[in-house]
Amino acid sequence: MSIPFQILPSTQPKTDAERAAILANPGFGLHFTDHMVSIDWEAGQGWHDAQVRAYGPLTLDPASAVLHYAQEIFEGLKAFRHADGSIWSFRPEANGARLQRSAHRLALPELPVDTFIDSIRELVKIDAAWVPSGGESSLYLRPFMIANENFLGVRSAQKVAYYVIASPAGAYFKGGVKPVAIWLSREYSRAGRGGTGAAKCGGNYASSLLPQKEAVANGCSQVLFLDSQEGRWLEELGGMNVFLVRRDGSVITPELSGSILEGITRLSVLQLLRDRGVAVTERRIDVQEWIDGVASGDIVETFACGTAASISPIGQLKGPDFSVGSLDAPAGELTMSVRKELTDIQYGRAPDRHGWLTRLA
Repeated sequence: MSIPFQILPSTQPKTDAERAAILANPGFGLHFTDHMVSIDWEAGQGWHDAQVRAYGPLTLDPASAVLHYAQEIFEGLKAFRHADGSIWSFRPEANGARLQRSAHRLALPELPVDTFIDSIRELVKIDAAWVPSGGESSLYLRPFMIANENFLGVRSAQKVAYYVIASPAGAYFKGGVKPVAIWLSREYSRAGRGGTGAAKCGGNYASSLLPQKEAVANGCSQVLFLDSQEGRWLEELGGMNVFLVRRDGSVITPELSGSILEGITRLSVLQLLRDRGVAVTERRIDVQEWIDGVASGDIVETFACGTAASISPIGQLKGPDFSVGSLDAPAGELTMSVRKELTDIQYGRAPDRHGWLTRLA
């Protein structure tokens, strides 16, 4: 059973004019709505004191556990405005379940999925005017949980806080969807066997930042990580899962290994492909299979998927001593077809056959 929320409206919300100026060019993660959600947890008491309150700074003691041992997790999902003005989220129960799995791995308390969904619903209801319309704009929702007990001992925290903040987001691809270049990291791994790779925690992203800088320095927008044991099997990009389309029309994607994040978009793409009768295989994929496949013509399309970009075509894979593919070629037909189907469902332009949408306002 979910807990009740106390609604404490902001006394200083943005004016209509200020909000309109932001929504005209929101970017990504640059501006935030007027309110946020907070829920506290304490050992012996459980989840309590759920509030929707004014967006603002958090107060943390210097000894707060999250600052020393990185005991934190987060999620990312979007709210979409449909043509009739209603606002919907896409598979939020899957995000709530993944937050629970992440919490278990990081020794944090598990937030009930119904409370997770209520938290985003309450925030979107009060900040509904912040949900943009038109194109592929949306309201990005960032639920997160931190250990905020003031204690320097190395153990799981006895006090935790859960928050949700929201940020209007414009279209990921300005000027239309274009293939991107990916950099193959040979020196760094994103996560190791038995580590936190399957959890959505900040440490995984922190470890990707240095190789991401290397990717940008080599003219690439994302970095591709391999497994940490043999350095040959595809895992994922810095924040996206990867798919390869073969000449015979079949599709392959790396199987979940315990060090790969189980993306909600990944799950959805797998279902949409199988709905079409496409042969989809989840298995280990040697990076050399990708390189040789592009060279031989056996791999005809590659794409990445995640919440921010939905589906992003990959035009080129590069490394210190090789480059395959080209950014001059158009995005693949299957890539763009599945991308359109997915976004059409999210924005209410296509039937929601699997019941993936949840109305928020």
